[in-house]
Amino acid sequence: MNGQQVLITGLGVVAPTGVGADAHWQAVLAGKSGIARITRFDPTAYPVRIAGEVKEFDAAERVPRKVIPETDRWTHLALVAADEALQDAGVDLSVMPEFDVAVVTSSSSGGTDFGQHQMEQLYQNGPSWVGVYQSIAWFYAATTGQLSIRHGLRGPCGVLCGEQAGGLDAIGQARRLLSSGTRLVVSGGTDASLCPYGLVAQLSSGELSTVDDPAGAYLPFDAEASGHVPGEGGAIVITETADAARERGHEAYAGVLGYAAGFDPRPGSGRPPALKRVIERALQDANLTPADVDVVFADAAGVPQRDLDEAQAIGAIFGPRGVAVTAPKTLTGRLYGGGAALDVATAALALRHGVIPPTTGPTRLAPGIELDLVTAPREPARLRTALVLARGHGGFTAALLLGRQ
Repeated sequence: MNGQQVLITGLGVVAPTGVGADAHWQAVLAGKSGIARITRFDPTAYPVRIAGEVKEFDAAERVPRKVIPETDRWTHLALVAADEALQDAGVDLSVMPEFDVAVVTSSSSGGTDFGQHQMEQLYQNGPSWVGVYQSIAWFYAATTGQLSIRHGLRGPCGVLCGEQAGGLDAIGQARRLLSSGTRLVVSGGTDASLCPYGLVAQLSSGELSTVDDPAGAYLPFDAEASGHVPGEGGAIVITETADAARERGHEAYAGVLGYAAGFDPRPGSGRPPALKRVIERALQDANLTPADVDVVFADAAGVPQRDLDEAQAIGAIFGPRGVAVTAPKTLTGRLYGGGAALDVATAALALRHGVIPPTTGPTRLAPGIELDLVTAPREPARLRTALVLARGHGGFTAALLLGRQ
């Protein structure tokens, strides 16, 4: 991409590992897992009974009272994360032209919890019991709209629906908007599909782990990998041009150096997955070589074949054990629309602090997987560039390169 460098100047995290970027970062370094038995409903009848829940969160304390009954939990999480990110970035929106500030978020399932309760009202009590907000609270763009309304952001707004890859796609779109004249973009994503309806929908993928042990259920790249654990939460990031950040005198976490996206070929076509080519295109976009990358934040599906595909793509680019690889999401589960955005926030924190956070859980790599998997905090001599990978259910694939500032 030509034009000014795009910087990440603010982070807001609402995750199973903690509310707030610092709380999340400390939990990741300590290997403190947010995965436990589901408490938002009784999971006894379901084959999956553990998940990464955001437990230190009360919408009534952080979200305007009027908004709560009109919106889903996924939106509540994003509203709080956006408040944190804007404060972290030191942004005074009152002095910024409202049409110069945009919102682009990612979404996966939309407002499943809100929708489930409205369906319960319909089938138990009749159509007159269905609330007027059912028509919009579940909708994928609801969070983008609520962020725009809450903060008076009237620049270009949108939503990317790429499941796990959507968080990178949203930041990629923010980068495009900044290159065309937008001054600041609120971006990232959250998810909150931990309700009976949402869990049943996730089970249809066949990729969730049914292991009940929180420490052993989600083991990407491990010989005992059995699928992934679902989770909720995510991150909102503030992106702006280098000139805008310099004008405000605000320090950045990282620069967005390169981005690319693709889509896996049809199953049975005999063509390879898109990931290797997407990584190559992201490197080209950033004008970097594989030797410039210091750490890869892996997608880490936790499904043996998908793990092998990712390891082979990484190995083909960087060589066997040729780059440090980590997947801190083993502490949160896969957060779908919020997962890649949280990985970006974690990678930005890693670059700022000069520490590669660990992958907690895996102990023995599966046959055929040759990765330098980081399983304890590592302080390398050089930590300048991070590659974040994400793959969404159905073939969505994205890669984003971040550089230390």
